[in-house]
Order: sequence, then structure tokens, then C-alpha cells
Amino acid sequence: MKDKKQREAQTLPRTNFNSSRLVRFLTDLALVDGAESKQAFAQRLGQWVSFTDADRLYVALDASKVQATVKPSEAQAGAQSASYLVARDEFSRVRTALMESMKASCSPTLGPARIKFPIPPPDALPEIAVIYSPFHHFYVSQQREMESKLGPLRAMVRAALAAHSHPLKQLATLDAALDKILSDRERRLLGTVPVLLKRRFEQLLKLHQQMLVRTGQTDDPAMWMRPGAWLANFRDELLEALLAELDVRLQPAMGLIEAFSNEVN
Repeated sequence: MKDKKQREAQTLPRTNFNSSRLVRFLTDLALVDGAESKQAFAQRLGQWVSFTDADRLYVALDASKVQATVKPSEAQAGAQSASYLVARDEFSRVRTALMESMKASCSPTLGPARIKFPIPPPDALPEIAVIYSPFHHFYVSQQREMESKLGPLRAMVRAALAAHSHPLKQLATLDAALDKILSDRERRLLGTVPVLLKRRFEQLLKLHQQMLVRTGQTDDPAMWMRPGAWLANFRDELLEALLAELDVRLQPAMGLIEAFSNEVN
């Protein structure tokens, strides 16, 4: 049993939102000004996710006091375990697909991608190529892609829970209600990320321009995506932000699966 729990922990990554990857990333880049502002951003993110922490909600329902505590038959237990495995595997599939898609979007060597990082054409004028709006659009498009995949995933996991024990059905119902209530809050909070990234874009551009003045070089957009160049660095940081945000968005579905695991095991 212990070994099985350890394998599950490796399959489903946990996130501590008081020190979440997304908050740490934005803080490390100094995109949130001042200690109070950084703390406020982290608290808003943590409070939002705390409402969607399904594993804790499951405990709060106190399954031991629910009438449906009769031990399931062998057939029922087998069906429950099979349903859990399907939900867990679908979670892993969607997570991996989104990660690979993001990486392909930001790399010219990882194959085709529907949403591509907006590289300026080689003959672009520098003053036109440094407009941030294409990069903002790119990030928002990635956010929409996450929403389009993770919404159905969460609904599928809820349906799997609802087909089994009374506590799991209660949890699925509660999660559906919270999803509906908090979706706008989620969208507003995560909508600030591409706005904050604009500041990083401007920071890197300014450093690049200062380097040109210092060295007497002529600006050439065709060089911006070479390894170590300012726009290549921004692309890498933007990808890191996307992957960190994916961790945040996956937490509610992951909590449901963890609660399902507790019931099965």
C-alpha cells in the first residue's frame, strides 16, 4: 500500500500554493513590485486554489460519518479502481499533451505547433518588431488552449467520482459548484500574468538597447533569437511562465484524483 501511494505521488505532482511555481517565477523576475504586492499576489492565488483543493474538501466531508460507509462488494471495488485508473491516466495524458504543445510552440525544432511564438521577420524594422502585442496575443492563446482542455478534463473526473461512493458524489457536486463560482475569479487573476510579462519584455529590451549603445553595434532583429539574445531569453521565460501556470490550473483536477485515490486505496 505504501509503495503504491509513493508511485501515485510520482505520477501526480503536488503544488504548494504558498510557494507555487508561478508565484516564485514572477517574484524572481521582480515583476511584482514591493514585498506587500508580492505577498498580495501570492495570497490571491493561494486563496483561489484553496477553494478548489478537492483532497481537503473530501476530508472536510468526513466520509466516516456518511451512511454510505458500507464496504463495497468486490465487483464494486473493482469498478471503482478501474474508473480511478482511467481518470488518472487521462489527467496524465492531458497534462503531457499540453506541456509538449507549449514546448513545441516555443521551439523551431520540436515539430509543428498550432500556436507559434511570434518571431519577427528578418527584414522587420526594429521599432516595429519590439511591439509587445503579438506576444500578449500568443500567451492569451495558450491560456485559452489550457481552458479548452482542462475544463473537459475536470468535468470527466467529476463524472467518474459521482458514479461511486456517496462522499465522492458529494465532492463532485461541490467541485462543480465551486468551478462555476470561481471561474471568473480564476480568469481575472491569471489574466494578469501576460500583463506582468510585458514588464519583463520591456526590461530585456532595455538591457539589449543599452548593450547596443555601449558596444556601438547596429540593431538587427534577425539576431534576436540566437541563443543568449534578448528575445530568445524572453521566449524561454515565457515558456517557464506557461508551464508554471499549467501547474496552477491542473490543481483542482489533481485534487479530485487524489481524493479518488484515497477512496480506492
